[in-house]
Amino acid sequence: MADQYDLLVIGAGPGGYACAFRAADLGLSVTLVDARDRLGGVCLNEGCIPSKALLHAAEIIREAQPMADWGISFGKPKLDLDALRAKKDEIVGHLTGGLTGLAGRRKVTTLQGKATLTGPNSAEIDGTEIRFDKAVIAVGSAPVQLPGWPEDDRIWDSTSALELRDVPKTLAIVGGGIIGLEMATVYSALGAEVTVVELANQIAPGADPQAVAILRNALEAEGITIHTGTQVTEVATTEATVTLTCTGAFEGQIKAKAVIQSVGRRANGDKVGAEAAGLSVSDRGVIEADATGATDVPSIFAIGDVTGNPMLAHRATHQGHIAAEVIAGHRAALETTLIPSVAYTSPELAWVGLTEAQAKAEGRTVKATSFPWAASGRNLASGGRDGLTKLVYDPATNRLLGASIVGRNAGELLAEVTLAIEMGARLDDIGLTIHAHPTLSETIAFAAERALGALTDL
Repeated sequence: MADQYDLLVIGAGPGGYACAFRAADLGLSVTLVDARDRLGGVCLNEGCIPSKALLHAAEIIREAQPMADWGISFGKPKLDLDALRAKKDEIVGHLTGGLTGLAGRRKVTTLQGKATLTGPNSAEIDGTEIRFDKAVIAVGSAPVQLPGWPEDDRIWDSTSALELRDVPKTLAIVGGGIIGLEMATVYSALGAEVTVVELANQIAPGADPQAVAILRNALEAEGITIHTGTQVTEVATTEATVTLTCTGAFEGQIKAKAVIQSVGRRANGDKVGAEAAGLSVSDRGVIEADATGATDVPSIFAIGDVTGNPMLAHRATHQGHIAAEVIAGHRAALETTLIPSVAYTSPELAWVGLTEAQAKAEGRTVKATSFPWAASGRNLASGGRDGLTKLVYDPATNRLLGASIVGRNAGELLAEVTLAIEMGARLDDIGLTIHAHPTLSETIAFAAERALGALTDL
């Protein structure tokens, strides 16, 4: 006889474990299954957290270098890859262990294995048949593999890049989105000569062009070569190098000791037996779900990357909470499209809501106001480089609609603006709020004051 589960959550990433834990808090009996032997999914084990550990190391190297101008010399950094890799793994292990403890405290049953749906109320876990009342699919996404590329240990995806096997003398990164730029930041700081190739006309496609230009200038000043509007048409390998043949804005060849493919991620909806349960899956692996996480099959919900873009951990977490609440009989829905994005580069690039370009494409009338970080006392006193805080607003009401920030800790600063937009704040609400001095957060108030004609710091 098959085992019977009240709620089965398939996938233990940020969406899956958040859903399982929230459902348990609401009194449900929950089983959480994942193919990995540790909770946390891609984000914790192979993505968000290990990348931030390496980015922190990269930032320390970058911050130390210019301190000679301040009368403080540290000398050339000595890189111990084994120790760096071990520290990264230690952080990941600490956090995954914490999740295991949280699951145990909530009496969430955790199973290791590959779960495959066999019907609207049934599944197999490594060949063992189970049944469930409700299931939540949270199986995430995987790096896109470019077709026609040769199999070679020197061609990495984002997962293998974070393994930190070595630091090649030359590194090419195909894809200038968030993941590609973060990897460029890490490996450049560790000593690689990095070249980024992006098909779109700007890196970080979708972000504000003015903010992106500041980031690009900073990356190029660090020695990173960037080719936008460029397509890789051929990949060839020899014993010595991997050679990329490019067309477009850059015509020619790029020879590198290693290459990272970073051209996006594909949802894993076609890897969980969705069709057997009556679910349709798009050619991009996406399972459609509504604002509650509900699919066309009443017993099955879907959350996170498997439901499509934006594929971000914090979106998945909120979706997980909502799905758990609905399954537990509560009214809930994800009623916002306001999902912040952050590239943890040096400097950081963060944005939320509308950009000027998006507003124009939608036929909306907006205005923008900005404050340059060259006039920020806190930025200059901290050795900061060029930066910008830019706000997009409705000129008829002065209501805030979007923001882009580029500079140190931009991701942290973005939270204030995100909350302001969610609460329907106007420029005067922000400008009249007293911000501590000297702080980087002042730049948000200064941008608002500039639009209101009240700024005295420019």
